[in-house]
Amino acid sequence: MRLFLSSWKLGDAPELLDDLAGDARTAAVIGNALDALPGPARRQATGREVALLRDRGYQVTEVDLRDHFGDPAALAELLSGFGVVWVHGGNPFVLRLAMALSGAGEILTDLLRRDAVVYAGWSAGACVLSPALHGLELVDDPADTVTAYDLPAIWEGLGLLDYAFVPHYRSPTAESEPIERVVERYEREGVPYRAFRDGEVTIIDRSSPPQTENTIRRRIP
Repeated sequence: MRLFLSSWKLGDAPELLDDLAGDARTAAVIGNALDALPGPARRQATGREVALLRDRGYQVTEVDLRDHFGDPAALAELLSGFGVVWVHGGNPFVLRLAMALSGAGEILTDLLRRDAVVYAGWSAGACVLSPALHGLELVDDPADTVTAYDLPAIWEGLGLLDYAFVPHYRSPTAESEPIERVVERYEREGVPYRAFRDGEVTIIDRSSPPQTENTIRRRIP
């Protein structure tokens, strides 16, 4: 299992994603965390993600999970053809439900356990790997799933991490203030978590011994 998880986009160590990907420089971009936004805003944001990876030399294709709701077999075949699956930020509740409706959660879990893909996610794209999404309603509105899909939120994460991933901690973003409340709640309730500032990434590589998990803290010029 190979994971590249970031608070904000590629963070301060984009070369580590390249190291995990190796020669498999094909990337699927999943932007469904933004499905509650108006179409033009969503397309613009996802287009920036596509350009970000292309600038690093990846061959990039957007994969819209909505095209595969109720059709997990086709999605599994499609995702198995990529070296990297890049899941960008937005609302983690919207993203998690899209993963459930399309089967992407189970598909990606299987691909990761077989070490058949690199999962690269930032913000919401990393949060959905947590055991649960409780607490993140202090930052993002779970009711956005109704706006996006006319269905209620799912509160369980994919559980590929044994702690809650907390992005944008004490960072120059609008989410930083409510993230403080998330951390306070986790401290109060004894929820295992790890908080990441923008620029920080954590790398999990369990593809071969020794198994490693390394966090690259923000580089200060």
